[in-house]
Amino acid sequence: MTGCQRRRQRLFDAQSNNTILLPLDHGVSEGMLNGLEDIGALLRGLNPTKVQGVILHKGMAAVHAQDLKPDQSLIIHLSAGTRHSLPPYAKTLVCSVQEAVRLGADAVSVHINMGNEFEDRMLSDLGSVTEEAHLLGIPVLAMIYARGGQIVNELDPTLVAHSIRLGAELGADLIKVPYSGDQKSFTRAIHACPVPVVIAGGPKKANFSDFLTMIKEAMDTGIRGVSIGRNIFQHANPLAAMDELAAIVHTTPK
Repeated sequence: MTGCQRRRQRLFDAQSNNTILLPLDHGVSEGMLNGLEDIGALLRGLNPTKVQGVILHKGMAAVHAQDLKPDQSLIIHLSAGTRHSLPPYAKTLVCSVQEAVRLGADAVSVHINMGNEFEDRMLSDLGSVTEEAHLLGIPVLAMIYARGGQIVNELDPTLVAHSIRLGAELGADLIKVPYSGDQKSFTRAIHACPVPVVIAGGPKKANFSDFLTMIKEAMDTGIRGVSIGRNIFQHANPLAAMDELAAIVHTTPK
């Protein structure tokens, strides 16, 4: 087993074989977002048996890596772009794999939006990151969305399935996409993918119970877990919300 495979394996719970990743990288794109005022306190409160990894940008990783438990993975996000940009779906690399490794990263992540005029640049970024990361034995999480001028519906089942396939074809070790809501087509895409897939949580939902129902449905498609931020850290009680989420994700071994 290679170093890259070993590090990816540590992203998954030994009992359920699933993962919960907590992305806290929203400050770059959104600015001062409710729920991210005290990242350190949030990280210190996390139960490592429930949350296997945390996603941070390099600045916050440098400050808060020590707040993670020893058996939680640090994933450093290499892509950035703000909602004020024209267009807001353009992402660019702001951190190298080597810098992420120096900061203690166990994995790195890259954001790709397909279906727009910057798709070629973002795909090129993913290609260069996977090459550099794999040379160092570091797994790559590809966050792939259909966003841009060519996209009418970001949750179109065909586009979400294409996103999953795109990540696999370009060498990602773990793929994050939104759940399309079409269980049949999503299941087909998951079963055809040779690497684990997790789903995004998206914007905060008004009804957390309905959100958990969606997670249960998605888990039945064969995904290996979730990467959920705003629906956790913007919850009135983030740690209690995480407990409820973990009860679903870590119940059924895959």
